[in-house]
Amino acid sequence: MLFPRESSSREVKELSGLWVFRADKSPNRNQGFEKAWYKSLLAETGPVIDMPVPASYNDITQDPTLRDFIGWVWYERQVVVPARWIADEGTRVVLRVGSAHYYSVVWVNGVQVTEHKGGHLPFETEIGSLIRKDPTMPCRITIAVNNTLTLETLPPGVIQHMNDPSKYPDGYFVQNIYFDFFNYAGIHRPVLLYTTPKAYVDDITVVTDFLDNTGLVKYKVSVQGAATATLKVTLMDKNRHCVASSSEPSGVLKVVDVNLWWPYLMHENPGYLYSMEVRLMAANERSTYEDVYSLPVGIRTVNVTSTQFLINNKPFYFHGVNKHEDSDIRGKGLDWPLIVKDFNLLKWLGANSFRTSHYPYAEEILQMCDRHGIVVIDECPGVGIKDIRSFGNASLAHHLIVMNELVRRDKNHPSVVMWSVANEPAAEMPPAGNYFKSLIKHTKGLDPTRPVTYITDSNYARDKGAPYVDVICVNSYFSWYHDPGHLEVIPIQLNSQFENWYGKYKKPIIQSEYGADAVSGFHSDPPMMFTEEYQKVVLQSYHNVFDQKRKQYVIGELIWNFADFMTVQGITRVVGNKKGVFSRQRQPKAAAFVLKERYWRLANETGRLPPWTKYPCFL
Repeated sequence: MLFPRESSSREVKELSGLWVFRADKSPNRNQGFEKAWYKSLLAETGPVIDMPVPASYNDITQDPTLRDFIGWVWYERQVVVPARWIADEGTRVVLRVGSAHYYSVVWVNGVQVTEHKGGHLPFETEIGSLIRKDPTMPCRITIAVNNTLTLETLPPGVIQHMNDPSKYPDGYFVQNIYFDFFNYAGIHRPVLLYTTPKAYVDDITVVTDFLDNTGLVKYKVSVQGAATATLKVTLMDKNRHCVASSSEPSGVLKVVDVNLWWPYLMHENPGYLYSMEVRLMAANERSTYEDVYSLPVGIRTVNVTSTQFLINNKPFYFHGVNKHEDSDIRGKGLDWPLIVKDFNLLKWLGANSFRTSHYPYAEEILQMCDRHGIVVIDECPGVGIKDIRSFGNASLAHHLIVMNELVRRDKNHPSVVMWSVANEPAAEMPPAGNYFKSLIKHTKGLDPTRPVTYITDSNYARDKGAPYVDVICVNSYFSWYHDPGHLEVIPIQLNSQFENWYGKYKKPIIQSEYGADAVSGFHSDPPMMFTEEYQKVVLQSYHNVFDQKRKQYVIGELIWNFADFMTVQGITRVVGNKKGVFSRQRQPKAAAFVLKERYWRLANETGRLPPWTKYPCFL
């Protein structure tokens, strides 16, 4: 699915801002459908409030029932559509939702136009014919969103009804989840209207390679709305100079003296992007159509050996973080100031990579990664697969669809070097073997060019999916969840972990999570759990073992977590998870400086850096 970009043939109208909002608090959460709220203005159905889009709705008000609400919420926005869009029948008008959590139904002027299962990924539908029925009417968009999770959703969850009237009110229920972050809900990414001509570029697939100093860009253009079309494909460098061109719908473009896409801190010129302009001309007996779409292209290769991860045939070592789309007030809503701040912090740290734990992040974030050379392990929402019923056929079928959507969205990002199909599943259960064999085979069929993994915390000898991954990604929290307070066990247990996994599978290993909670400003010497000193010593103890093993087969380390984040309330969480090296407000703890010193040392050892990056850059 192509990201909406403006061009000489395409316009984008963003619908961010205030929407009308109403939560369906009826006992069965179904009053909105029973009374057809979508048929009239939402304000005519009952009390409504203002709601910003994009944002999670949970933390916007002072209403505790809305913060923890489970069920259908309704959004509405009236939009003025430009008259020329309506007048020109040769213009497609597309409504696109960047993501909404979890299940969405969309109406335009009371007519259902689409529905979508799953958060974190975009969906869209053409609405031109509908808004042309009565050009004098404003375009009223209604979106109902339901955050209920079941054993067959990704992530899974269970609704538990509390039926004891001596303890709970009538009809009381809770949403049980199997993951450690708050189940924020709402419309999390921008809603857009965009246009294309009737004949248009529907999709582009790019696979890159190089031979000596010649770059190879294998491409395929998919066209819709025209039986025959003339194409002009032009690849341009950063200075807009044409370096290769073709008039075929598929082929290979050859780039002499290629500038490869390199990760941050691995090269003097990281994140180099070419621009592929696809120009389509098509005609029928009545009209001529021209469509123009420009796709950023990074030319690079990814390969895995039994001991190394190679980018452009050079060993790459992941020194990075795990993140969350999470912040005060806006929850998981896309927020540009926060995104830019986080990238500045990543570069300050000397981090070259992150994992999109535990769901796909906004496309805008991946575009930043492409430009800045930050390497990404792209993870689907397969977190919390703990119940054996979540390994059934219905769950697998949905998981395959999610991977279809994820790969189609992110396949052309050079920053994305590996797919992750799950985080900490119950991989020792009998059905896990076939489940992950099928899932990984399917993902490799969608994209043969990238390695596939999932993140495990299972026993190395009993993990039934491990034989099928290309890279072993292991989470462990020695001296925290295991032997809490006993820092002395880390060297022994971590060393054993690595030797066990590599001994059995002979595959490179990433320490995909490690860390400890630290409440900003808590101090103790000797170090005690939850203090900044304890978090610091945990990291240093892990780093000592990493330094031994990265000379052999350990290819990366990703701290858990970049920043503190919200979770459900519980006796082990004090206003969220405190394992961030930054607070939720992005202020550094002592561990951030430990990580910064280490990552820049690693970069100076393994990279080819210009003089101004020998010490952390301040750009």
